[in-house]
Amino acid sequence: MNTPAYQDLAARQQRLHRLGHLQAIAQWDQAANMPANGNEARSLALAEMDGLLHQLATDPALAGLLDAAAAEPLDDTQRANLREIRRAWRAANALPQALVEAKSLANNRCEHAWRTQRPANDWPGFAPNLREVLKIARQEAELLSQSAGLSKYDALLDLYEPGMRSSEVERAFAPLRGWLPGLIRDVTAKQSTETVIEPVGPFPTAAQKALGLDAMRLMGFDFAAGRLDESTHPFCGGVPEDVRMTTRYREDNFLPSLMGTIHETGHGRYEQGLPRELLGQPIARARSMGIHESQSLSFEMQLGSHPAFAGLLAPLLVKHFGDQPAFEPGNLNKLLTRVAPGYIRVDADEVTYPAHILLRFDIERALIEGDAEVDDIPALWDARMAELLGLDTRGNFKDGPMQDVHWPAGLFGYFPCYTLGAMYAAQWFATMRAQQPDLDARIARGELGGVFDWLQTHVWQEASRWETPELVERASGEALNPAHFEAHLRSRYLGA
Repeated sequence: MNTPAYQDLAARQQRLHRLGHLQAIAQWDQAANMPANGNEARSLALAEMDGLLHQLATDPALAGLLDAAAAEPLDDTQRANLREIRRAWRAANALPQALVEAKSLANNRCEHAWRTQRPANDWPGFAPNLREVLKIARQEAELLSQSAGLSKYDALLDLYEPGMRSSEVERAFAPLRGWLPGLIRDVTAKQSTETVIEPVGPFPTAAQKALGLDAMRLMGFDFAAGRLDESTHPFCGGVPEDVRMTTRYREDNFLPSLMGTIHETGHGRYEQGLPRELLGQPIARARSMGIHESQSLSFEMQLGSHPAFAGLLAPLLVKHFGDQPAFEPGNLNKLLTRVAPGYIRVDADEVTYPAHILLRFDIERALIEGDAEVDDIPALWDARMAELLGLDTRGNFKDGPMQDVHWPAGLFGYFPCYTLGAMYAAQWFATMRAQQPDLDARIARGELGGVFDWLQTHVWQEASRWETPELVERASGEALNPAHFEAHLRSRYLGA
């Protein structure tokens, strides 16, 4: 078929993908390897790259090519790809290059300073940098909202969860706000009567890393197309052809690193499972951050905290740390499913975790809409943490509003994706069990292909072919249904 305009657009997308590849590796290196004194030069280089990518994405010729391609005889795959190209083009054209470069520079400087300011509990030093990041984020939100006809916060949310609106998030979260506090009380009361043997450390970092690598192998990660490193905040970056995962270690407790690594492996396998024949085109990208989090939480929570999965992990713990009573599978499962309100989101259990997201969603929406300022964050944080989890965070900035990398890095609108991802993951596993009645028995035998093959077929290979609601409907037979998440938590933790 004669599709010259579409072919021109596809070639331009390949160029953006390849330059983005270099940018992603530079960002990974900045977080995992770069010496501290290299940050200013690296930040300037990344801002330069952001400017170049923005120039390419806003080339005036694209408007005519998009219209011409829409009139060409495209097949369904090409038409879906054209939809995604147009989406990115609209967002890019809403922002001037100077703002794109200023955002990159401010975010990199704030995030780099945060790495040392957080351990020092230095909110007074952190706040001025965050004010600059927020100022630029508000400017970005205003321009995107004018372009897309959305509220300012929705315009940012749309960058991470295309098509999702905060009103829809609220509808999904409203039942959660109602039943979550009672569930936390019921589960902690039930678990208070149980005897749990605590592991005896220390757990050397080298042994923890070897354990994490074995867990990644168990979960099917392809080490020919990725690797594991260490950073201040765990993440999965790089590109589908070269996935870069990181974790962090504490020698007094191996569980945060192990489960963090399993979590990031879910992200990594999603990237590695995207349709290789379409890589470089927007249609081959992950659908959204909520869908991405559904993969990491499918690995970490649905599978990694499955009662039978402890039997697969226990031999690995004995291999790397030596035998001890705490590693008996039944006890290990108790350790993996302890529910206790805590300060740190990334270390939270799956029952209390949504409370952390409700807190951040409420605060960041107020920040972007202009209903709160940076100086208001500590008081808002303290009040919401006391209300949702009964914890006192007054004066504890490092374990409070400074704990996450997202706001220093300018990622406003991202946080709802975590709990949306938990809801999607519960829905995926409810569907798997309906289609594979012996799924739990197969997991107990270490036969994980039923999980991975389903995700590969229904999520990974589909990439961005469908808008999120259609992807969810096709995969599970229904729209997003938060009731699956509640049912999952009640079944696992209360036997209800």
